[in-house]
Amino acid sequence: MDDQLNYVRPDDATILRELVEEKCNLLSEVPGVEVEFSPDEADMAGAFQEDALTDEDSRDACYDEDPYGQGNSAA
Repeated sequence: MDDQLNYVRPDDATILRELVEEKCNLLSEVPGVEVEFSPDEADMAGAFQEDALTDEDSRDACYDEDPYGQGNSAA
């Protein structure tokens, strides 16, 4: 009986983490299943990891050496 009185409700972050884990497990276990994620759940699952080039990196990339040894054709 004392165990019921000592229950502590998990915080919102724990609930969100457990829900995301359950949904990810469902995706990996059931082929073809469609699982809906809220924006917060999708973010926690890593769906929106930013890995684009920075503006500086993209500018530097346009001046890379030509792999065919022809030189840079950009004027």
